[in-house]
Amino acid sequence: MPQSALPPSSAAAAAAADPEPSCSEGGAREMDDEDLVEDLLATVNSARAYADFRRTQRKECHNLLRWLQLVLPLLEELRDSTPNLTEDAYRRLTLLGRAFAAARRLLRSCNDGSKIFLALESEAVLGRFRTVYEKMNSALDGMPYEDLGTSDEVMEQVELMNAQLTRCKKRTDTQDIELSMDLMVIIQNNQDEERNADRAILDRLASKLELQTLADLRAETVAIKKLINERNGQNAEGTKQIVELLNKFKAIAGIDEKNVLGGEVFVTKSLDKCPSLMIPDDFLCPITLEIMTDPVIVASGQTYERRSIQRWLDSGERTCPKTRQPLAHQSLAPNYALKNLILQWCDKHKVELQRREPEPVAEQDEHPREDIPSLVEALSSIHSDVQRKAAKKIRVLSKESPENRALIAGNGGIPALIGLLTYPDKKVQENTVTSLLNLSIDQSNKIFITKGGAIPLIIEILRNGSVVGQENSAATLFSLSMLDENKVTIGTLGGIAPLVELLRNGTVRGKKDAATAIFNLILNQQNKVRATHAGIVPVLLKIIDDKALGMVDEALSIFLLLSSHTACLGEIGTTPFIEKLVQLIKEGTPKNQECALSVLLELGTKKQPLLVHALRFGLHEHLSKIAKNGTSRAQRKANSLIQLAKKCY
Repeated sequence: MPQSALPPSSAAAAAAADPEPSCSEGGAREMDDEDLVEDLLATVNSARAYADFRRTQRKECHNLLRWLQLVLPLLEELRDSTPNLTEDAYRRLTLLGRAFAAARRLLRSCNDGSKIFLALESEAVLGRFRTVYEKMNSALDGMPYEDLGTSDEVMEQVELMNAQLTRCKKRTDTQDIELSMDLMVIIQNNQDEERNADRAILDRLASKLELQTLADLRAETVAIKKLINERNGQNAEGTKQIVELLNKFKAIAGIDEKNVLGGEVFVTKSLDKCPSLMIPDDFLCPITLEIMTDPVIVASGQTYERRSIQRWLDSGERTCPKTRQPLAHQSLAPNYALKNLILQWCDKHKVELQRREPEPVAEQDEHPREDIPSLVEALSSIHSDVQRKAAKKIRVLSKESPENRALIAGNGGIPALIGLLTYPDKKVQENTVTSLLNLSIDQSNKIFITKGGAIPLIIEILRNGSVVGQENSAATLFSLSMLDENKVTIGTLGGIAPLVELLRNGTVRGKKDAATAIFNLILNQQNKVRATHAGIVPVLLKIIDDKALGMVDEALSIFLLLSSHTACLGEIGTTPFIEKLVQLIKEGTPKNQECALSVLLELGTKKQPLLVHALRFGLHEHLSKIAKNGTSRAQRKANSLIQLAKKCY
């Protein structure tokens, strides 16, 4: 995982682009007084130009901009009065300039940077905001307003703002637990087989990160390419995770293209030495952002790479990816004029396009889309074998494409499927609940499934269905619980206890689906109590001990949520559990350490004797090592625990 919010090369470039005003200690000033004030004003005004911040940092960015705005009257008064600055005043304004330059760099990275990268590093970025606040607070604390001739009104405004900065420095770092868990689950499953709940998690992540439209994904691809160039081969594992996440978001948006690094284009050494060379936008396919070798025009008049738009159409889409307008026909007309321009440009700039392998011929669809209305009707047949076959086919079709799901729902498929949830044949139950899981990917279908009374029936299959039926019931409850009102409904109808039972005795896949569903459900406070009463604590402890299962981080993430509720502390806050956490901090993976430190910090904050016991069990030695050599998040948690531990002595 990346260790800082900007790679070293990016940080260096940002520093070069943002010279910081300074003066040598006790020596000559590097700027005269007027230039220093003008430089401060220019820095603040340029920082205020950024406005399109990434959602994960949007709140902090707006807070920072508000504080910069509050300092402007002080600087404007200084510009208008042109006082002779004392050494102390010059030094403090110089420090303020450094804080402003850091603020501008941070706002720029949150405005232009990769959304995926900033989400993965959200806690580290939050730490950078704290550093900026500390720099501003340090510069303003003791500012000689009288020497500067500052008016009382402006002085009071700046001092009030500085008091807010002081409180902000003391504020405990917080993170979006739900976002963190979603990212962890998806990243861990990059190497695993596809799991039932992954699509619902990806949909939620795409919504949170605002990576759902073609334009958003195009901009994100550009940002990631820039990040890759800045890293220059460093942190390959972190880069791989970012690219894999982008590919997943592209896949659920119907873009079947994984060539983020631009492998289709061979760049000669002469072009490699000229990184400033920009490929004209018109030469890039809007879907893949790669230079086109076989451009074709669709009915809307837009041009795409042939095989990319063909994949889009083959997936069942009937709209233009760029304009979203319906396509009158699916014919593709070669754009010879553009192709000639591309070839001329490539020849001029010595860019060699590799020949592409021909696309494999798509297999004929076993279940044509036109069959869907009759299949939905067959779900309600009086003949059991007809129902059985229809449920199996609907399961396959509902997974294939958004258009299939829309047709199934539009033809009354949801109430028909809900009616089959009580079917005595467990295989039919399994196919039915899996079909509802697939349909629940679409937000509107979640509402129809819930209103149709499916939740108690799905919970019953979770209790007594087949192995696969239980797994997919857990995944369906997770998907439905994306709606906050359904978290309450599932908890009230008794869905927590069978999920805990699946977590205890299910297959590996079942345990993972159950853990994901439980985590989402206990974001609701009352469900935390329900999970504790259902016996989740000993189940989680057993999972932590089973290292081969590979679910330590999921278990600790659930513990972190449970530990925030006072009613659950009694069962969680035991000395054996504290010792287990210390052991994980000592011997666990970097991610284990991060999660264990987070849980221990939460427990130690609420019950100091637990932290005292951890210290007696050898915690301090491990904290010191992690504070120096751990991941960025682990270092922050370790330092917070070290500060908390000082209060115990």
